Amino acid sequence: MSTDRLVDFDEVTTRYEPVIGLETHVELGTASKMFCGCSTTFGAEPNTQTCPVCLGLPGSLPVANAAAIEATIRIGLALGSRIATWCRFARKNYFYPDIPKGYQISQYDEPLCVGGHLDVQVDGETYRVEIERVHLEEDTGKNLHVGGATGRIHGADHSLIDYNRAGSPLVEIVTRPVPGAGAKAPEVARAYVTELREIIQTLGVSDVRMEQGSLRCDVNLSLNPVGDLEWGTRSETKNVNSLRSVERSVRYEMRRQAAVLDDGGRIVQETRHFHEDTGSTSSGRSKEEATDYRYFPEPDLVPIAPDPAWVQELTDTLPELPAARRARLQQEWGISDTEMQWLANAGALGVVERTVAAGASPADARKWWLGDLARRANEAGTELAELAVTPAEVAELVGLVDAGTINDKLARQVLDGVLAGQGSPAQVVAAQGLAVMGESDELAAAVEAAIAGAPDVVDKVRGGKVQALGALVGAVMKTTRGKADAATVKRMLEERVLSS
Repeated sequence: MSTDRLVDFDEVTTRYEPVIGLETHVELGTASKMFCGCSTTFGAEPNTQTCPVCLGLPGSLPVANAAAIEATIRIGLALGSRIATWCRFARKNYFYPDIPKGYQISQYDEPLCVGGHLDVQVDGETYRVEIERVHLEEDTGKNLHVGGATGRIHGADHSLIDYNRAGSPLVEIVTRPVPGAGAKAPEVARAYVTELREIIQTLGVSDVRMEQGSLRCDVNLSLNPVGDLEWGTRSETKNVNSLRSVERSVRYEMRRQAAVLDDGGRIVQETRHFHEDTGSTSSGRSKEEATDYRYFPEPDLVPIAPDPAWVQELTDTLPELPAARRARLQQEWGISDTEMQWLANAGALGVVERTVAAGASPADARKWWLGDLARRANEAGTELAELAVTPAEVAELVGLVDAGTINDKLARQVLDGVLAGQGSPAQVVAAQGLAVMGESDELAAAVEAAIAGAPDVVDKVRGGKVQALGALVGAVMKTTRGKADAATVKRMLEERVLSS
């Protein structure tokens, strides 16, 4: 039974308990593919990065990529997984055009990493996401469906296949079911993928660019009536490719499934597609019957038996992980949990840390990155770290303000120049003459002009309404285009008006 009706989200968790599960695919940043020497460079001309091995031509033999195995172990260690002392690859047999061999080399009952967990914070509450497995496989090619309105196979005139991605090393991280999140389930799902992405970035094993497909997430969701111990039938929304979409897909599926159940229907086990434009999902293919992939050990590859001493060496050389780093910086900077969460949510932690290292105070670094720069990034639709200004330049800007060379208003103009590629903050100040105007003949003339132009205000000040002096300060600042030092202007006006 299907329905287009959606239950109001706030009503869903009054009657149903959501259970989420996430399968995250990470394309590793190795120079070559998983079982051959072909390049993995993104964006090359279609079908130019292939060879007999990744195309599965007769007589070709795969050789496992040692760097990919190491990267997978490092991910497992960062998640607290147990690293297998012996495991092997398997053939997962199924036909689809983007699988040139007719099977995918993956891992089945003997994954490289087992267990582990990841704790995430949502609104000050900790949720533990248990890890089922972390295994290594090869990626598929990429289908391009031409002629349809949606870019999917339905309605397309024909399809093209780019095999450049086929055979690239792919790590799949599978969680165990996560019950108990209630109305926070969408945020918990997003927080998990966000934290996982940060861990992988920290490890340096992938660029995890979701827009390029190097991190993709399959979102599983089921509902069961509150108090019912038996979990409901799950749907699987495939290849969700942004953090925001992970949250939106969970939210939509909760509303859709609740409507089906409220109407007396049943949830069909199926894969679903997520639509970025509407935030909705649509049915893909049924998974009512278990697919027989006919797994069997890959006969052309030897088993993997990581040396325990090597695994210990990898453990000892893991970098500081995001959670530990946040805790350290929070203590060093003396900020609250909420303030740290703001930094993390804005993707500003790294640039703020580097700005502080370049000499700015934590408060000033946060002020600029979470204020003017965050606004500019939002307007440009880009990440903070991709703006055309470096943490060192922001620290230099802060230093110019602290030295009194410029004020905050002028600093924003300087920032515009830096972002426009006109040089460093100091170079922009010099080129545009943006330095604060100190006590000078030019400033004295502006003060005299303000006094002469507002005799009524002068009378009010002399009559005891000293606060009216603000109007004169404003007039001088306007005349000097904000370049005068306000404190200096106020002092000069007081001396000229109140002493006469």
